[in-house]
Amino acid sequence: GGTYPAVSLTCPLPGVPQAVLAAAGGREQFETRMTVLENGLRVASQKKFGQFCTVGLLIHSGSRHEAKYLSGIAHFLEKLAFSSTAKFGSKDEILLTLEKHGGICDCQASRDTIMYAVSADARGLDTVVNLLAEVALQPRLSDEEIEMTRMAIRFELEDLNMRPDPEPLLTEMIHAAAYRGNTVGLNRFCPVENTEKIDREVLHSYLRNYYTPDRMVLAGVGIEHEQLVECAKKYLLGVEPVWGSGKTKDVDRSVAQYTGGIVKVEKDMSDVSLGPTPIPELTHIMIGLESCSFLEEDFIPFAVLNMMMGGGGSFSAGGPGKGMFTRLYLNVLNRHHWMYNATSYHHSYEDTGLLCIHASADPKQVREMVEIITREFILMAGAVGEVELERAKTQLKSMLMMNLESRPVIFEDVGRQVLATNTRKLPDELCALISQVKSADIKRVVTKMLHKKPAVAALGDLTDLPTYEHIQAALSSKDGRLPRMYRLFR
Repeated sequence: GGTYPAVSLTCPLPGVPQAVLAAAGGREQFETRMTVLENGLRVASQKKFGQFCTVGLLIHSGSRHEAKYLSGIAHFLEKLAFSSTAKFGSKDEILLTLEKHGGICDCQASRDTIMYAVSADARGLDTVVNLLAEVALQPRLSDEEIEMTRMAIRFELEDLNMRPDPEPLLTEMIHAAAYRGNTVGLNRFCPVENTEKIDREVLHSYLRNYYTPDRMVLAGVGIEHEQLVECAKKYLLGVEPVWGSGKTKDVDRSVAQYTGGIVKVEKDMSDVSLGPTPIPELTHIMIGLESCSFLEEDFIPFAVLNMMMGGGGSFSAGGPGKGMFTRLYLNVLNRHHWMYNATSYHHSYEDTGLLCIHASADPKQVREMVEIITREFILMAGAVGEVELERAKTQLKSMLMMNLESRPVIFEDVGRQVLATNTRKLPDELCALISQVKSADIKRVVTKMLHKKPAVAALGDLTDLPTYEHIQAALSSKDGRLPRMYRLFR
């Protein structure tokens, strides 16, 4: 106030650069543009107002493609990302280069995709694309870096078994149970026994098959499409990777085969969280059934169903908007005080999907917990109230639009959709599809789902856990109850 005493608040300050304001444009402002280069690499971009951009390479490659390889390669590549390359001598050099443009980098490997991403000032786009090309196609994979990665993975595996939150472990177990030994059922984490076996030669063999231009998308948010295409041509066209450009021969094109089944891990959970307020000893159960792929029309009704089931922990009900009206809160957590958690999850891939409910309770209550969860699966096929359906649809649309406020989330959405379908459905199209979901659609998809064998993951003290056959029988019954003979003679 003291610097410009005579200037009105409605006038621009003298000597200060003119502000650049976001303008409300037509639909073309939100269109995702795509170009395919001569080598098959797809370049996709989305406009977004602001000084910063998020750019990255998404590669159709992950743990599901490791059937003919040592399990854990994708996990290794995730940890090795943004290490030394042909042009950059070390990870520190890469971070210093990004720092000049206010940038940060990250790599995430999932079951079907590996994603290298950078967020930085849009003026540094040329440097960012050059860096991404180097990291993906010219990594040195030195002996020292591979040894450091082995140590990091061993530490992560130890931490995974010690952490109080069992959800990542249960997710692995439920996938292993649902897809026995194939595609998305393969372990996402590197087994301890494989850490010593994976070396540069093994990694190069895998990279030669899966890091090919036709399996890649360069996606960018917050930059001009033509500029991104020019950078892609400069750094990703006609570049020979460090592993050579021999013909691919072992690309796994297997389609996921849902098998159902059970994976049990007996584990002492009494000392997972020590201290003044320790978490009580719990047994964790996850029950899942096959849903559908994200390419099918039924994907939207399943997403609405998952939101309708909702749930969470017994201490996170919160207020409106946090899911306190979802079925797992109303029917399970609010009625059974001894249950610590009841949460619905929906995992969807290009050829299959899995709808699961995770529940936690005292080991002595395992039988009742299984019965309650199976009953909730049965009730999904019953009447769906108009109010709860509208609430679930509104909450799903709200969550979708809120997440797409974030530039990195838009980047991932653009990249994954283009990688899978060569196009991108815009948020307003998805909201329109969500609005069209009727209670009959929910009933139809649930009826189809309930005809499949269940997948079960169990962790903790499993003394009172019903057999897989009993759980399967309960899901086939009208009320989700366990067979009477089990209850009499367990």
